[in-house]
Amino acid sequence: MQNPPPSNHAWYAKLQLGFSRIGSGTVLSERRHSGPLRVQKALYPEGESVCQILLLHPPSGIAGGDHLHIAAGVGPQAHAQITTPGAGKWYRSGGAEASQTIEFKVASGSVLEWLPQETIIFDGAQSQMNIGVQMVADSRYFGWEILCLGRRAAGERFTYGHVGLHTRIDCAGKPLWLERGHIRDRDPLLDSPTGWAGASVCGTLLATLQPDDSVSALLEACRAIHPADAAENSLTALPGLLVARYLGHNSEAARHWFIALWQFLRPLLLGRPALPPRIWNT
Repeated sequence: MQNPPPSNHAWYAKLQLGFSRIGSGTVLSERRHSGPLRVQKALYPEGESVCQILLLHPPSGIAGGDHLHIAAGVGPQAHAQITTPGAGKWYRSGGAEASQTIEFKVASGSVLEWLPQETIIFDGAQSQMNIGVQMVADSRYFGWEILCLGRRAAGERFTYGHVGLHTRIDCAGKPLWLERGHIRDRDPLLDSPTGWAGASVCGTLLATLQPDDSVSALLEACRAIHPADAAENSLTALPGLLVARYLGHNSEAARHWFIALWQFLRPLLLGRPALPPRIWNT
């Protein structure tokens, strides 16, 4: 990844994390950073088997011209959980585009949970978001993203700017999930029933599946769990992947729905009871 041109008003930050299995536990074996991206320390609220990390961006938001690059590798038989202490924010730009690229590698027999809090796109933001996950046949990934266009509580809508989205999950070199999107100011898809249908919050939950998972039973049980605000939602299973979608106006309802699905699915798919990170309560 090439560095962008230098700027006196923009941040360029990198964070490289590595997780390794040592004995019966997972340790944070690599932690390198440049610029304002940090993790404070490895946390073990479930005991030594699962290493929990809080991803910190001290400026508290991404402004025009900022470029963030986050990479994490989970070694064989390790289990890592990454979350954030609060909502991510993409601020209005004076013209320069900002970007965030996330790259995950999940090795044999390992588990990665990517459970960030919601992302708020301010009116006028110029943003590009990329996330890529590389897996092998017997690894597991459970992740979600919740995107809020504008600050609805403040009466703000997303009326100008753009948001580029690219998400890709590969397993054993073959794509499980590939999604691209581009939202621009006054885009007809924002109000179209084939697009956002006037909604301001969209969420996607992705959980990888193994051949011995009882997919039909999982779907039936998950479909009995609904968002509290009765927003548009759906659940489906693709080869190797369970997908949940939220489309509405309430980021809190989307997040609590995803948490409820995670609490049900985690024991069945990841073999561990779901213990919500304490940071979610602050």
